[in-house]
Amino acid sequence: QVQLVESGGGRVQAGGSLRLSCAASGRTVNGYGMGWFRQAPEKEREFVASISGAGGLTYYADSAKGRFTISRDNAKNAVYLQMNSLKPEDTAIYYCAVARYGSSWSSLQRKDVYDYWGQGTQVTVSS
Repeated sequence: QVQLVESGGGRVQAGGSLRLSCAASGRTVNGYGMGWFRQAPEKEREFVASISGAGGLTYYADSAKGRFTISRDNAKNAVYLQMNSLKPEDTAIYYCAVARYGSSWSSLQRKDVYDYWGQGTQVTVSS
């Protein structure tokens, strides 16, 4: 079992920045694909960004490209999401997740390859 705890959410003005953190405990997540997803009010949970097990590959939803950066620090057993130029439509609960070992790179955009999810952290962007 692995536990994930997100932090760093909050309320910001449009154009502002936030850095979300995802701390893993219980076991290492080194070598496992990781992802960030978000769920806005009255909408389905959607993919935001993913990072490969070794941290060498990243992929972003079109809505996040050029504004968000996913990274990981294996020594800290943590994953991060730097969010810049925030827009009101970024308002959502943000979740991090750990994929099953050996999941293909392309599959990391799919919710069904993730075994563990954090509790989520609220991000609110005001206009």
